[in-house]
Amino acid sequence: MADDLFKALADRTRRTILDELTEKSGQTLFEICSRLSMKHQLGISRQAVSQHLAVLEAAGLVESRREGRYKFHDLNTAPLRQIAERWLAPDTSGPKENTP
Repeated sequence: MADDLFKALADRTRRTILDELTEKSGQTLFEICSRLSMKHQLGISRQAVSQHLAVLEAAGLVESRREGRYKFHDLNTAPLRQIAERWLAPDTSGPKENTP
C-alpha cells in the first residue's frame, strides 16, 4: 500500500488534484478538470484527469461515490496519517525548557 501511496504523490498533477479536493471535497470530474484548467492553467484531457484519479483511488487517497448519473470524488487523508505514524516517533523527552 505504501508503494501505491508514494507513486500517487510523486506526480505534480496528482498533488494538484489533491490540493483541489482539499479546498472542496466532493467534486465531479468536470469540476476538477475546470479547476485545473482555470486555476492552474493545466491543459490536460478529461481522460488524463480520470487516469490520475484512478491512481489516487488505488492509493486510497481519493474515494468516489455515485449519486444518480454523477460520480463525486472525496479526499481521504487516512493513508497519509498511517505513513506519518509509521515514521514519526512520539516525543518522550518531556517538556522542553527555554534557556537563553
